[in-house]
Amino acid sequence: MATEETRLKGLLGGQAASKLAKHRDIETVGDLLAFAPRRYRTADVDLGNPRVGDFLVAVARVESARTRPMAKRRGRMLEATITDGRSRMRVTFFDARGHEHKLVAGRELLFAGTVSQFRGETQLAHPGYATLEEAAALGELGDADHTGLIPIYRHVPGVHPWTITRCVRLVLGQLDGVVDTVPQSLRSRRGLLDRGGALRALHAPRDHADVDAARRHLRYEEALVLQCLLGQRRIEAAAVATTSRSPREGGLLSDFDARLPFELTAGQQEVSREILGEMARPTPMHRLLQGEVGSGKTIVALRAMLAAVDSGGQAALLAPTEVLAAQHVASIRGMLGDLAEAGMLGGAEHATRVTLLTGSMSAARRREALLEIASGDAGIVIGTHALLEDKVTFADLALVVVDEQHRFGVEQRDALRAKGRTPPHLLVMTATPIPRTVAMTVFGDMETSTLRELPRGRQPITTHVVPVLKPGWVDRTWQRVAEEVAAGRQAYVVCPRIGGDAPDDLDGVDLVAPDEPVDDEADGERVEEQERPERPLAAVEEVIATLAEHPALSGLRLEMLHGRMSPDDKDAVMARFTAGQIDVLVSTTVIEVGVDVPNASAMVILDADRFGVSQLHQLRGRVGRGGHPGVCLLLTATESETAGERLTSVAGSTDGFELARLDLEQRHEGDVLGRAQHGTRNHLRHLSVVRDEAIIEEAREDAQALLADDPELADHPHLRARVDDWAGAEEAAFLDKG
Repeated sequence: MATEETRLKGLLGGQAASKLAKHRDIETVGDLLAFAPRRYRTADVDLGNPRVGDFLVAVARVESARTRPMAKRRGRMLEATITDGRSRMRVTFFDARGHEHKLVAGRELLFAGTVSQFRGETQLAHPGYATLEEAAALGELGDADHTGLIPIYRHVPGVHPWTITRCVRLVLGQLDGVVDTVPQSLRSRRGLLDRGGALRALHAPRDHADVDAARRHLRYEEALVLQCLLGQRRIEAAAVATTSRSPREGGLLSDFDARLPFELTAGQQEVSREILGEMARPTPMHRLLQGEVGSGKTIVALRAMLAAVDSGGQAALLAPTEVLAAQHVASIRGMLGDLAEAGMLGGAEHATRVTLLTGSMSAARRREALLEIASGDAGIVIGTHALLEDKVTFADLALVVVDEQHRFGVEQRDALRAKGRTPPHLLVMTATPIPRTVAMTVFGDMETSTLRELPRGRQPITTHVVPVLKPGWVDRTWQRVAEEVAAGRQAYVVCPRIGGDAPDDLDGVDLVAPDEPVDDEADGERVEEQERPERPLAAVEEVIATLAEHPALSGLRLEMLHGRMSPDDKDAVMARFTAGQIDVLVSTTVIEVGVDVPNASAMVILDADRFGVSQLHQLRGRVGRGGHPGVCLLLTATESETAGERLTSVAGSTDGFELARLDLEQRHEGDVLGRAQHGTRNHLRHLSVVRDEAIIEEAREDAQALLADDPELADHPHLRARVDDWAGAEEAAFLDKG
């Protein structure tokens, strides 16, 4: 008998176990049973009525079989004819080895495979097969009329899908003592199968009702384990002590509010109250501030930073690029005025100092900045990854603000938070939640503030997809840019590359695959794809030269901006663009966040199919920030249906939260317990954040009730063991940091 911990190598033996381990990390019985079928087929076709693409399961007798040399390569192929007594079909194996002594005339076998066509004749190429005795022992025959669903698994190189099915059935036949993670009381309350029943219903279902019941159990089980883990982390976090941070009466924050030339939106006021209230508590704030591009997140964050300074502490703002860090410094100093001039002539009574720290600063400026930070003279510190270095020390770090948090790993955020004498409060901001953030939000691990209102004056942005295979449309794109410039406005042209072969050529672009992820499967069987040469991506240095020669753009002032330029050169270009001395700025994604040029009304994004949804939405937010409507043109040469749908969705919506959901659906949650920001190596094998929100809510309610009575889950040892297994030393460390 076997348990879920039993290793497959000893149970199955042979090549199947090694290939499952190599290609799908399937090493134990539990791993194999977690390898859920992609979908199910019914055996409703027979030899007399096959259609190409159907998955056929039939009992048939070998009528004839022969081997012969192959015409264009070494080896012998086997061709057989099988019959069910009424109809015949050809069966082909391009490598006869292992089959020629089994497929002999007169033998009756169970065949399973996808119907294909060769020279106008239907056939089964490389089908799975078993003797009737083997099939009956594994439960493959089902009822006499072959009712029941046939599971279709993801492709495993070198393993026929039939072999996977047989391995799973063999394991199910020997499975004993399945441990139920979900307590009996919750199974009864939620109407769930036990775990053993769910696994059998998943892999050997009689009908779709069995499949639905199996999936519901397994999704709920994962949701419950995760909710218990996150619940325990919340309990632990509530026990961590830190310094309460509140603004003082008549202090810096009061002076700033009194000078504001406009009134905060209702949303900004409400979110500020949430943040300041949480900072006043003796436990660290861990809050996500999400809002549309231009919704006013920066001023909310600035008020929180001023409250931290008022309390006698410091605030650090971590920005992903030097351009954005410099923009933040200029913007915040501009908003504060003499409130940012502590120790200077003309500085206000309650003034502080705003200090910039980046990696490319001169040694003298860097020493000066480090001294201001260490002494506490700098109340607000803004910087890039340079803030994370060991030599950067704070007098009293009270608040960490992370801008565009998806550009930083968990470890980087933790490195900055570790610089506080007591755990600092944490505020992360994003204009479009990335998949991991959405996942954490739905799971309730992070307190969330949302800004949905746009400040008055923001203009609508119209987005269109432009296929480069239509040259007339491309020419019209550049004519449209010229029209905006002729009307006195400016434009961006965004490229994914700088130019050349340097390692930093992909300047911050969050590249997606050149086409949709290809499953390479047809009912579990490998489909050979024709190789396509990968087209080179548009590069700033090449595009600017091409555009300078384009008739529509003749005489316009074009300049470029990218991350390989020196900070001084980048600042100079941005200053000229802001002053209206540049008509068209050809740039990489360094302008993705924070860049605010109200006169810019048009954007062209080249190779738009290679950008993620979130990044496209962020880039588009750079236009329409003044008094003129914005236009964004997405140029693409893709033939991928999925990429086309992604671009159409971006063109059809300016709702960042809706687009974040699309991003989550397409790129998956990532491992919400580990390093991954997004991707397919997911700790969750059955649960989907987007699809299963109702199940997650049920599990969260049940987990909270369990933990309220039994925080250590001592009365539920199997659930506790699973939670501990998920936490793990490394995983728990990353979750704590997050």
